[in-house]
Amino acid sequence: MKTHPRSRAVRTPGGLSLRVEPRALIVVVLLLAAACAAGVALIGTGDAKIPAADVLRTLAGNGTAYQDFIVNELRLPRVLVGLLVGAALGLGGALFQSVSRNPLGSPDLLGLSQASTAGALVMIVLVSGSATQVTLGALAGGLVTGFALYALAWKQGVHGYRLVLVGIGVNAVMTAVNGYLLTKADMVDAARAVVWMTGSLNGRDWEQVWPLLGLCAVLVPLVLANARGLRMMEMGDDISNALGVRVQRVRLVLMVSAVLLAAAATAAAGPVSFVALTAPQLARRLTRSPGPNLVPSLCMGATLLVAADWASQRAFGADQLPVGVVTGVLGGAYLLWLLVTERRAGRI
Repeated sequence: MKTHPRSRAVRTPGGLSLRVEPRALIVVVLLLAAACAAGVALIGTGDAKIPAADVLRTLAGNGTAYQDFIVNELRLPRVLVGLLVGAALGLGGALFQSVSRNPLGSPDLLGLSQASTAGALVMIVLVSGSATQVTLGALAGGLVTGFALYALAWKQGVHGYRLVLVGIGVNAVMTAVNGYLLTKADMVDAARAVVWMTGSLNGRDWEQVWPLLGLCAVLVPLVLANARGLRMMEMGDDISNALGVRVQRVRLVLMVSAVLLAAAATAAAGPVSFVALTAPQLARRLTRSPGPNLVPSLCMGATLLVAADWASQRAFGADQLPVGVVTGVLGGAYLLWLLVTERRAGRI
């Protein structure tokens, strides 16, 4: 396994050894600071503008009753959902790209976002379900399709390009299913479904925060606990097995975790596109570090989504766009650039 020349080994009192790369640590700290700054700016944005100092004072419990209602009840849940959704997408995208060993391996292109959308549309269109039912439908759609994707890509193990090719086919099928479901909806449900499919943080409250926070609190430590095996798997299955890594078990645990993260993010905010694709790549370019860059990707995803939400409210004058529109435009341009660079490098 290649070791970064500037990495440092840190041993905890309990005997656990961790490898820390100073540049990656600096990037993580800066991304966290940027995410927090963007979150404070977003909380202060709106018809009732609140200065950043007052936002911080209110978050500390020293604001007026009016400020407390605006900040803690109306705007803070939206920002927290944005941070958690971005973090989940960034981490899920890093997992898929590492497991598939392909920069195009992300929930957007593998059909998982569309599958979660299909599950939500079934609840919206066929049963006029509540917000909780829509969330459960999105989770179920992502999980079922994730297991189907794993099974279809299996042939003496799951390999990168096979996973991506199967995922592209699954994505096409799910897109067609979503189009069919929309044709069966009445006008009210169709309008509701289209708004949800755009990807938006509008109207998000504490009801979306707590389930997503709980899921991330379970999955993030689980993923990080398997990070060493994931890093070894980048050298190939044979070498990883020789080093004692249970390759298929680690791969299954990480893929299930990635599917759950992507499905939960889609359930909370709709199919916000391209964050899972771009966040790991941007994080790797900033850290200049080999390996999956899980924590930097998580922080990059959170920063990107909150910054995109701020831009969707401030960059277009009186018109406020859903955050999925902004990430789609920026991410689509990035995807084109990535395809061109991969082609020039002879990898596709």
